[in-house]
Amino acid sequence: MPVIRKHLIRPETIDRIFKVLTLAGVLPAMLLILGFFAQLGWNALPAFREFGVGFIFSTDWDPVMNSYGALPAIVGTLVTTFTALLIAVPLSFVTALFLVETRGWLGQVLSYGVDLLAAIPSIIYGLWGLFFLVPFMQLHVQPYLTWIPFFGKNYNGFGFATAGFILAVMILPFICAIMRDVFKMTPAILKEAAYGCGTTRWETTIDVTMRYGARGLLGGIFLGLGRAAGETMAVLFVIGNSPGIPKALFDSGTTISATLASNFAEADGMFRHVLFALGLILLLLSLGIQVLAQWWLNYSTRKVQGSK
Repeated sequence: MPVIRKHLIRPETIDRIFKVLTLAGVLPAMLLILGFFAQLGWNALPAFREFGVGFIFSTDWDPVMNSYGALPAIVGTLVTTFTALLIAVPLSFVTALFLVETRGWLGQVLSYGVDLLAAIPSIIYGLWGLFFLVPFMQLHVQPYLTWIPFFGKNYNGFGFATAGFILAVMILPFICAIMRDVFKMTPAILKEAAYGCGTTRWETTIDVTMRYGARGLLGGIFLGLGRAAGETMAVLFVIGNSPGIPKALFDSGTTISATLASNFAEADGMFRHVLFALGLILLLLSLGIQVLAQWWLNYSTRKVQGSK
């Protein structure tokens, strides 16, 4: 006769306990996020009371005269971030494709090398940029690009182009790792069917692999976008730290994170509240990026499901 064992605790009670435990694991993260907003918002409130919403759109930055504006730092953050994406996304795509298609030990060694880039501290990237990339850009790159209008005529090695390049190197391993996994997850039967129809490897990648893993590829790009928007030390070394609206990529400027890192130690009074306001703006930008990423991923999923 089979022995029927009775549970000491009812299954409904076990499910309820499991729900409570998982909720307890989520709540600290939510409370931490709310704490960030509360701390930054409370300390930024005097700055918004003093300067109003115009603080976000003002270009003034004169601590001596107690005149501040967030627009140069916001524009600088956006320019460096999207410059880095323009460089990193194509490089990540071709690198991930090469690593997936390369067989044997060479692909593994190169994969380890790309992954190692993610383990390098940002301060090391900053030092490398200051002592190697800045002179290299000044002597061997910038003199030959001044004929392009949006690069500018004046250069000294520093500026948004140099900062964008360093950020591109920093976010490349993150985007490349996700793209590589997406390429590997594509079912082999789909690729073989495409090859059987006479397509080339490049056509198979564009028409089959990218369509199959579109959500994963976009997720990797948004991950790199969020990583680049909040980077501090590497950008601080090479951007030039000039509080002004950039007119060209060779111009010096600043970002929100670079402004916070270079001024927070000696800030006091209203200046300190202004820096908290910049931190709140940066947090809202990061949150906006995440919301936009989730919306786009959900939209693309519904569109794919609707087309089936």
